[in-house]
Amino acid sequence: MVISMRKIVGAIRILRPINCLMMGFAVIVGAFISVGRLMADQLLIDLLFGFITASALTGASMAINDYYDRDIDAINEPNRPIPSGLIKPAEAVALAIALSSVGLISAALTNFLCLLLALFSWLVSVAYSTAGKRTGLFGNFLVSACVSMPFIYGGAAVKGVIEPYTILFAALAFLTNTGREIAKGIVDVEGDKIKGIKTLALLYGSKKAAQSASVFLILAVLLSPMPIIFGLANVWFLPPLIIADIGFIVSSIRLMKNPVKENAKKVKSIILICMMVGLIAFIAGAVK
Repeated sequence: MVISMRKIVGAIRILRPINCLMMGFAVIVGAFISVGRLMADQLLIDLLFGFITASALTGASMAINDYYDRDIDAINEPNRPIPSGLIKPAEAVALAIALSSVGLISAALTNFLCLLLALFSWLVSVAYSTAGKRTGLFGNFLVSACVSMPFIYGGAAVKGVIEPYTILFAALAFLTNTGREIAKGIVDVEGDKIKGIKTLALLYGSKKAAQSASVFLILAVLLSPMPIIFGLANVWFLPPLIIADIGFIVSSIRLMKNPVKENAKKVKSIILICMMVGLIAFIAGAVK
């Protein structure tokens, strides 16, 4: 069967490759935080499996989310793959099943703890897409839990245990992503209102939502020096961290000054870039 270029483009768009790569890269960061360097071939193999697991499950969660959001996206984001007709709903489901299988098998080939963590993340992402997103802030927390998991997962992949200090790095990812998710609620308020999704923007207005998003971003900035303070990162952690923190602060100010859809959409993109810079800071600070 010949697959059209249109279908390929739709599949790529629905997976959000940048998000998939970021999650895979976060596993590598988590591994470096745990061991400081990769010393054995087996560690590299486990790390490869970890990268595949995070990337595949992220792609699966994106496809699942778009499937359940197809009616909302027809209002908020009509150019998304499903409402635009690039991908059929059934094709999105098939893609999600295939990627979920790849991710979970890869986790099982790593170790049993990784399989448990991967299965937990998959269940959380499905719970969010099917029902959790309607709960507003709790739904934001579900997404952020999945985003922060790779840092813990990376340590589990190369050491077979959960390193307590990786939880600190996971917490930073959790806070920044929660701020981004709340800002996203400002962007999607029209479709969310029709579908009864109780985001902070819908319940309390865009201004309150912008303030709440800023609280989480500033909390992340305040917590960000902790790895240096506790000796968990070297000085190379600081330069990219300072850049990321400035970006988060600027995003907070910009969002609170103008909490409208167009501005919130730009801010959430800036936050994503800052999160990528934060990943660079984590890995730079962890290498020994």
